[in-house]
Amino acid sequence: MGLPDLPGRRTPGLRRPEVAELAGISVSWYTWLEQGRVRTSEQVLRAVSRVLRLDAAETAHVLSFAEESRPAADAPTWVSPNLHTLVQAMTPHPAVVLDPHWDLLAWNAGYAALLTDPARLHPKQRNLLWLVFRWPPARTLLPDWEQEARALLGQFRSRAARRPKDPRFAELVTELLADGDAARWYERRETTGFEPSVRRFRHPAVGELRLRYVKLAAVDEPGHHFLSYLPDDRDSEDALRRLWENA
Repeated sequence: MGLPDLPGRRTPGLRRPEVAELAGISVSWYTWLEQGRVRTSEQVLRAVSRVLRLDAAETAHVLSFAEESRPAADAPTWVSPNLHTLVQAMTPHPAVVLDPHWDLLAWNAGYAALLTDPARLHPKQRNLLWLVFRWPPARTLLPDWEQEARALLGQFRSRAARRPKDPRFAELVTELLADGDAARWYERRETTGFEPSVRRFRHPAVGELRLRYVKLAAVDEPGHHFLSYLPDDRDSEDALRRLWENA
């Protein structure tokens, strides 16, 4: 960072005065910012993010605090007939609609066949985070479970931090922290952004599948997201059809 190497540094990383100097703000202001005693501009938060060498997802997480005073609009708890029809039309490709807490609002037979039928779960368990961390078969079904689960948790932390007083987020955090892996990773305060990817599944009925994970925002239903798994190869397409036909 171009700073002199001073003696007596007991831990790695920048000291508070160094962050303030490199960001172009006073030490007092930066201290108050850390302590949550002041609100500041997006420009200052971007400067701090640059100094701390945050990636795009982490920077977006920091910038969200500049908007924390604006009350977030509650997403509807229902799914429109049009979106519900789209979900069903995707069969045999798995599809689901999630709300801002990643609770499952609608799903099709393809999704139920690939994972489990959410209708058989308690309403509080119809949640993507719950399925990944608290539903035991997930760790066998997802060969890359640790990578997938950790990335999902980072996305969840970023979203939950924007609504610290939301009781559903608090409820989900309590449930997640009952899992040792989730508790350890959550303590690290990692945040990540969504990235389209190919997700591997190892299903006991049809073997391995490679599915592209597609996520779309529902413009006419703010806060809702449409997720679908599309086959990445012919074998995966055939496997999805067999799953649906034998469900």
